[in-house]
Amino acid sequence: MKLNMSEEKTHKESKQDQESPESSAGKPSLRRSIQLITSLISLSHSIRVFSIKWKSIRIKLEDLLSGLTSIENCNSGENPSLSVEIPEIIATISDCYDLSQQCIDLSYSGKLLMQSDLDIICAKFDSHTKNLLEIYTAGLLRDCSAIVVSRPGPTASRDDMKFYVKDLFSRLKIGGTELRKQALIALNEVIVEDEKYVKIGIEIGGLIGILVNFLDYQEIEIQEESAKSLSVISGFDSYRSVLVGAGIVGPLVRVLESGSEMGKEMSARCLMKLTENSDNAWSVSAHGGVTVLLKICCSCDSNGELVGLACAVLKNLVGVEEIKRFMLEEGAVLAFVGLLRCKAEVPQINSIELLQILAFGDDSIRQMIVREDGIQVLVLVLDPKSCFSLKSREMALKAIINLCFSPMASLNILMNYGFMDHLLYYLRNGEVSIQELALKAIFQLCGISEETKKQMGDAGFMPELVKLLDAKSFEVRELAAEALSSLVSLSKNRKLFVQRVSKMLVCSCNCLTQKRGVQAQESSCCLYWYH
Repeated sequence: MKLNMSEEKTHKESKQDQESPESSAGKPSLRRSIQLITSLISLSHSIRVFSIKWKSIRIKLEDLLSGLTSIENCNSGENPSLSVEIPEIIATISDCYDLSQQCIDLSYSGKLLMQSDLDIICAKFDSHTKNLLEIYTAGLLRDCSAIVVSRPGPTASRDDMKFYVKDLFSRLKIGGTELRKQALIALNEVIVEDEKYVKIGIEIGGLIGILVNFLDYQEIEIQEESAKSLSVISGFDSYRSVLVGAGIVGPLVRVLESGSEMGKEMSARCLMKLTENSDNAWSVSAHGGVTVLLKICCSCDSNGELVGLACAVLKNLVGVEEIKRFMLEEGAVLAFVGLLRCKAEVPQINSIELLQILAFGDDSIRQMIVREDGIQVLVLVLDPKSCFSLKSREMALKAIINLCFSPMASLNILMNYGFMDHLLYYLRNGEVSIQELALKAIFQLCGISEETKKQMGDAGFMPELVKLLDAKSFEVRELAAEALSSLVSLSKNRKLFVQRVSKMLVCSCNCLTQKRGVQAQESSCCLYWYH
């Protein structure tokens, strides 16, 4: 197969361009180089030998084409640096045309020699792309006159969408700081609104790599906008492996450590998504991410949103036993107990959950929590007079049930901080959700010791439990009946029961005998003890 007439003409013209005085004049040669590359890309699809090599060349040609097109849009063809670079690009294109003809005609001298020649061409195209980037970085091209491609409308075709993303990609590759920032903002707008743009971005080779590299960019706005892009992309499970393969974890950890507040938040969101189900946990740990995340949790300067996100990432990592041990060595218990005092709900709840995960099945860690005043702070969160949210109080009560009811030493500390008073308050005045939790706590306390039952009887729990026997919630009625049955099994409590609730009992039993279920049976047990 030979070159067709138009391709042969293009090849001859590329030879002429190298020798023409116009080739150093800028704009005409720039347009010509774009035409030559476009033609060469088309031609490369018809080559049947060294297909992998030619695919690599085609990708490099597309990168170079994007860069040259952006330069043309910036009206920068008269730039002196480009006047040197463009003729060299045209010369490389001409050499590539010669190689393409040999591959089509199968007229090359040997496979090894041709492979070597193709490798040299690849390296030259890489060098040209790098030179264009350096010209832009040096500020030799101006962004102010760049032509902006219009954003496709809602009914745009996929080709139009792809053209738009490729144009943004070109600006990201060889644009100056301002042009890159504008391109990132535009990219974020479209990928947030339409998932199709995310898929197109993944398909364009090199885009993810550039976004990851921008995480280490010194310009804060570039760093923040690229972190936003990557955070959106990481929300799609099927693309996370691409991000990890591009080496995203290390740069994310570095932004967490020294980036802006917004950059840190976006990086934490990205890590949270990447580490779901303990995925990529070792990678985060290997880059020092655990230490950085714990520092954020300990920092007084960190905002509640960032601390909550850092805790969420640590929750994803703590499932790996080795990482859990490392977190403990790095002072995780002290950090999370400190967060219990946080006024923001999300980090407070996350810290409560993390303490429970760390202490699960390990009495030594429970004792660490006690030594760091964890019980005192949990009771403080539970205090009805505190300013904490209902959700935080519910989580604190769950943690107390899981962490503090054994051994007896922990329970005694709990009682000394007024835990019984708080339980009684929620029994009388709490929302249904926390009232049910309080009832569960009371029922569990009843099974711990006779002394605990005695304390609860003296504190006035039994009259309140009787009132709840006629509550609207079935679960509340059931729990109240079970707890009351357990309390009146103690002789001293039966006497108190007679003194305080005998009048209430007759009325309650009349109501309950008309109902079927567990609560009626439990109330019969109460009557048995009464008689």
